[in-house]
Amino acid sequence: MSSTDAAPTLDDVARLADVSTATVSRCLNTPDKLTKATRDRVLAAVKELGYTPNFAARSMAAKRTFTIGAIIPTMENAIFARGLQAFQEELDRRGYTLLVSSTAYKAEAEEKQIRNLVARGADGVLVIGHDRDPAIYDYLRQQRVPVLVTWSYDDAAPTPSIGFDNRAAMRTFAERVIGLGHRHIGMISSMSAQNDRARMRIAGVKDAMLAHRLDPATLDLIEVPYTFDDGENAFLQLMHRSPQTSIVLCGSDVLAVGAIRGARHMGLQVPADVSITGFDDIELAQVTHPELTTVHVPHHRMGKLAATELVAMIEEKREGVSQRLETTIVERGSVAAIKGAKR
Repeated sequence: MSSTDAAPTLDDVARLADVSTATVSRCLNTPDKLTKATRDRVLAAVKELGYTPNFAARSMAAKRTFTIGAIIPTMENAIFARGLQAFQEELDRRGYTLLVSSTAYKAEAEEKQIRNLVARGADGVLVIGHDRDPAIYDYLRQQRVPVLVTWSYDDAAPTPSIGFDNRAAMRTFAERVIGLGHRHIGMISSMSAQNDRARMRIAGVKDAMLAHRLDPATLDLIEVPYTFDDGENAFLQLMHRSPQTSIVLCGSDVLAVGAIRGARHMGLQVPADVSITGFDDIELAQVTHPELTTVHVPHHRMGKLAATELVAMIEEKREGVSQRLETTIVERGSVAAIKGAKR
């Protein structure tokens, strides 16, 4: 095709693949509805001709842009990567494009990004956790833009969520380590202000302490940003002021790996001298030494289900349906039982 030739059209693809234009459209928009042989024939024609779908025309016809925005707190570590990858893969399978932005945990940045996404015609928005000004949810309702919460589940919240109960997950985890004999407990958490995930994980530890007749007021808690350096510095601070601490529960694997590095700098052996735990079970948890005992979050399933639900909210013009996913405890090498403790 010369530079003066017209761009290939849907009709051109249909003729080359010997199918109808409707079949070409289905292949590009909902490929799972076609047989593999037909799909392969259409896609081969698309590739040979160099055809690019006219998404502007598609958007005008459907009165949608087929884009979805996801706003995450940070891109500086892998906490959200696996879930977001599954979210994008499922959106792509359904013919949607993902736009991603991050807020650095700043509420004002999130609000600005939500408004920018709406201004650019996003059909729906995915956000992390429930904590934000209710006016933002009101704004999205007024704009008729569906919003779905993930990484958190709250059946009492007005906004639908596909996620897990952070409080229950951490309570179960804390009860497990208390059962190993740990009574002097420290915790390194992300900043809990406007962060329901962090706040609920702290509450879960205190719930477990109460259940085992330990005073929650004795929990030595330090809140820091989600970085390795902050995890390390918080560990050093915690152990200097509470050297009797036998276990440090961290609100994320990133903070836990920082804490392990801090223990090494202090000449402490993990878990012989102090146990350290994480939360998330990202790949990092398996490459540190010792490997990290942590809470496994079903990132991939959560991302896929969130995409499925948000697309359904958009296309069926309905309220979202919340779904609670289960977490599991992954025991590796960073936790030891207290000798002589009653099990």
